[in-house]
Amino acid sequence: MEYLDFELPIKELEEQLDKCQIIGKESDVDVSETCKQIEKKLTETRKDIYKNLTPWQRVQLSRHPNRPYTLDYINAICGDTFLELHGDRNVKDDKAMIGGLGKIGDQSFMFIGQQKGFNTKTRQYRNFGMANPEGYRKALRLMKSAEKFNVPVVCFIDTPGAYPGIEAEERGQGEAIARNILEMTRLKVPIIVVIIGEGASGGALGIGVGDKVLMLENTWYSVISPESCSSILWRSWEYKEQAAEALKLTATDMKKLKLIDEIVREPAGGAHANRDKNFTIVKNKIISHFEDLKKLSPKELVETRMDKYASMGVFNG
Repeated sequence: MEYLDFELPIKELEEQLDKCQIIGKESDVDVSETCKQIEKKLTETRKDIYKNLTPWQRVQLSRHPNRPYTLDYINAICGDTFLELHGDRNVKDDKAMIGGLGKIGDQSFMFIGQQKGFNTKTRQYRNFGMANPEGYRKALRLMKSAEKFNVPVVCFIDTPGAYPGIEAEERGQGEAIARNILEMTRLKVPIIVVIIGEGASGGALGIGVGDKVLMLENTWYSVISPESCSSILWRSWEYKEQAAEALKLTATDMKKLKLIDEIVREPAGGAHANRDKNFTIVKNKIISHFEDLKKLSPKELVETRMDKYASMGVFNG
C-alpha cells in the first residue's frame, strides 16, 4: 500500500496496529485493549483527514497509484460477462480507450472508458490513459452499436486529457472529440457517465455527455490540470495548489455549478482503501439511475439531455 504525504499519520497508526497485533499473537500479553484504542484513533484520524481535504489533495487522491481503473470497475461489476470490443474500423485499436458489452444482472450495458496502466510497461501500452482520435472513434462506433440494439451506455472517465501528439492532430483529434459530443447529445439510449479519477479537458468530454453524470468524491473535472494552469499563469508548476483552488474542479464545486448530477461518496480512506465496497456503491448507482432513465422514451431522453446541456452557463441577471 502506498501513501500520499497527507496520509502519513494513517500509515503510522496502521503500522502501530500491526505491531500490536503481532505482539498479541507471539506472546501471552493481552493487548486487545491497546489494539482497540489504536483502532479508534485510526478511525478518527482517517475521518479528520478525509473530511478536510483541499482541492489539490483530492487531485492527488484521484491519481493514487492504488486507485481502481476502468477495467477494475468493469470486471468487478460484470464479472465474466464482459466482452471487450476492439478497433475503430478505420485506423487501429486504441489501447487507451476500452469498451465492450457486459451485464449487470440480466441487463446488458455498453461500457466505455479510458484505461491507465499500473506499472511502467502497461502505462506505455495504455498511453497513460490519453486516447488518440481512433480511441474516440472506437467509442462512438460502440455507442452507435448500443443505440442500434437498444443497449444503455455507461462511460467511465479517467484521463489526464486526449493525446496531444502531432500524429493525433493530423488524424483529427479535435474533430473526433467534437463529433462524439454532437452524437452523444442525440443518442437514443440512456447514457450514464461516472468520473472515477481524472476528468481533464476535451479528453473527458469526448465520452462525457450523459443523461446522468456522477462524480466520485475524490475526483476532479476541469478544462485543464492544475499543473498546466499553473505553468501558463505563473510560468511554474509551483503554484498548482492555488490553481486547483481557483479552477473549482472538485465534485462539490461541480455540483454547486450544476455541471454534474450527483456526488458518489467513497469508502473511508478513498476508493483504493476499500475497493470491493467502492465497486458495490458504483454498481448500485448505475442500476438506480438506469431504472429511472428506462422509463423515458427515446424522444424524451434526447430532449431532456439537450435541455440539460443547453441550460448550462445561462445567467439570469
